[in-house]
Amino acid sequence: MNKTQTEQDPRWQSVLDRDAGADGSFVFAVKTTGIYCRPSCPSRRAKPANVAFYDAPKDAEAAGFRPCMRCNPKGQSAAQANTEIIAEACRIIEASDEMPKLDDLAAKVGFSSHYFHRQFKAITGLTPREWGAAHRAQKVRAELQDKENTVTEAIYDAGFNANSRFYETSNKVLGMTPTAFRQGGKDTDIRFALGESALGAILVAESDKGICAIAMGDDPEVLVNELQDCFPKANLIGGDAAFEARVAQVVGFVEAPQIGLDLPLDIRGTAFQQRVWQALRDIPMGETVSYADIARQIGAPKSVRAVAGACAANKLAVAIPCHRVVRNDGDLSGYRWGIERKRALLEKESAA
Repeated sequence: MNKTQTEQDPRWQSVLDRDAGADGSFVFAVKTTGIYCRPSCPSRRAKPANVAFYDAPKDAEAAGFRPCMRCNPKGQSAAQANTEIIAEACRIIEASDEMPKLDDLAAKVGFSSHYFHRQFKAITGLTPREWGAAHRAQKVRAELQDKENTVTEAIYDAGFNANSRFYETSNKVLGMTPTAFRQGGKDTDIRFALGESALGAILVAESDKGICAIAMGDDPEVLVNELQDCFPKANLIGGDAAFEARVAQVVGFVEAPQIGLDLPLDIRGTAFQQRVWQALRDIPMGETVSYADIARQIGAPKSVRAVAGACAANKLAVAIPCHRVVRNDGDLSGYRWGIERKRALLEKESAA
């Protein structure tokens, strides 16, 4: 294979990018050294004229090449090993009563503090402290649902060593006070209204902080029941004429996305989810990006699955445009409100 052929081969770009995602799909060999490597190998790149590609290590070895000692193409890559180590660190955090100190946590998994912190954020999309906070927030939800505990006991059992620390972030995590959350949204006013669009029924709900839900479906009654399930004891108030104008805004945006949508939003989620959702809001209308693109944008290139999970957790259809995220191959993949609605939204935006 001459230089021109090598550079035209799409695998060469993976080698230049040291793309860990391509590991396992092929190996490349260097004729001048007699060594073959995985695409992500950090070693100095060879000249294209000296490179040959093989589908598997056995093929490279059959051609007379030996495995690289640095990237270990026949075994576990450094990225895979680091992922397992960070997963163990996550388990340590989740099993600890209090958030471990960074130095202690890094020492337990055999990393320096700086390298551990960098790898943890690259793989999970969060810092160790943010991961701990997200886990405690999830745990406190479960503890609050245990009626045997007081609210204070639930907060401490979830790993918060002071009430004040949790209350500082409770509205972002729960959307209300812990007491109101435990009581199914009791004494919380949530206004809502229904509308119709070309994509079916639309429900818009608003708390005192802003729009907290935008849902689409075939059956309006199902949408209302889902809202009631989220807040069984909240005061669900049918929208008045002023609020129904909110629904009209959403319907108008669905029908003609070029008009834009400017609404106050009550966005509830973990630190990681909120970073993903902000990145989604930055996608220009009419464009699509991949889950991997979003992961890179938020500084967590290895967190593609977590990004997909955050998209699935989005409760604000169109306002947080998760419909603009597709797979690397362009496939629409999943959508909370149905693939056909996702396709229709993208077609409307593209036409606009």
